[in-house]
Amino acid sequence: MLVNNGIWFMKDILKVETISQYNALKDIPNRHPLITCFDSADAKPLKSGKFNFGFYAIFLKGVNCGELQYGRNTYDYEAGTLVFMGPGQAVEIKTQKDYNPKGNALLFHADFIKGTPLASKIHSFTFFSYELNEALHISEKEQHIVKDLFSKIDYELEQSIDKHSKQIVCNTIELLLNYCERFYERQFITREVLSQGVVSNFERMLHAYFNSEKPQKIGLPSVSYFAEELNLSANYLGDLIKKETGKSAIDHIHLKLIDLAKDRIFDGDKSISQVAYELGFKYPQHFNRLFKKNTGYTPSAYRNLN
Repeated sequence: MLVNNGIWFMKDILKVETISQYNALKDIPNRHPLITCFDSADAKPLKSGKFNFGFYAIFLKGVNCGELQYGRNTYDYEAGTLVFMGPGQAVEIKTQKDYNPKGNALLFHADFIKGTPLASKIHSFTFFSYELNEALHISEKEQHIVKDLFSKIDYELEQSIDKHSKQIVCNTIELLLNYCERFYERQFITREVLSQGVVSNFERMLHAYFNSEKPQKIGLPSVSYFAEELNLSANYLGDLIKKETGKSAIDHIHLKLIDLAKDRIFDGDKSISQVAYELGFKYPQHFNRLFKKNTGYTPSAYRNLN
């Protein structure tokens, strides 16, 4: 592990913890230690490499920006793409030769919003933990809205700090995030055919999982398990399923599980504990609680109904 100007180098990954460190890498003024907002044309491109940022980041791409690699996949973004990153996310940047960046960026540390209403809401904006292939593609009109809000934040950072500054900036960030949430919902709708395909695949995989030996070998499936199989992030899959069906992904898993449990409970040759084990429960009492929560009956009482 090496340290250079406060930046940690861990196994070839540059761990950039602070806004000031990022500003130094981009060769832009450090107007505030916890937030920065800039036009990419005024900043130095980051060199190709692997980065781990310790803050929230929103990038509006104005041109094809070179390749970004996240996990096992590589993405090349077009103009009008919004990319979101949360603290601790790792990304590999592959800058093209003679690349002239265009676009806008807003980065802020979690400490900047502490003590504000946004701090309690920030985790509800799940797109900060989407994978990069789930970026937001916005229209020209939507770009104008985003750029206008970036401009308002930039204006505040240029002024002398007063008692209103932080509230105004945090309110503007929250407004920006609310717009982005709306834009993502629009994107889900406009990609309805693709979304329905994901839902169908999720349902098919859910059925296949419980009709295999995986529950006994692996245990109860998580949303993350199916998301990885579908090459999506867990939050994106959860939001998409909720938008398309009105139920969360974990609700779908539980409903499938309870439906199968009802059939297997009536097999008199099996104890309730055996049924629980077959479905992936390590402890029968956990199965009993979930079953009663969803049906109003314990498994034993449900068996006696017939």
